[in-house]
Amino acid sequence: MIQRRILATSLVVMALVGCTKDPAPNEQMRLTEQAVEQAKAVGADEQIPEMVLAEQKLARAQKNMNEEDYKRARMFAEQAELDARLAEGRALTSKSEKQLADLNARIKRLHKQLGEMP
Repeated sequence: MIQRRILATSLVVMALVGCTKDPAPNEQMRLTEQAVEQAKAVGADEQIPEMVLAEQKLARAQKNMNEEDYKRARMFAEQAELDARLAEGRALTSKSEKQLADLNARIKRLHKQLGEMP
């Protein structure tokens, strides 16, 4: 009799544990939104494919949050954050490459001017 009660109690506890939901990924959503905004602030836009993906995945995460599908919301938010950070890196790299090309052109002009001096 005691064993049946223990077994029944164990089954109820296991059923309750199995029914618990993932917690809402509020902090992850906040981090993702910040990452997307930061990427935009440095110039990442729809020209960078990862930025498009980040915005799409963030929208999907927000939809999942509204539907209380927190597991998927977290997954899409994490992916969106990584995509946004990659887009930010690509935007910064592109800016740096343009600045480097500009500096090289200036140096070339200076060398040319110095070479023309008597």
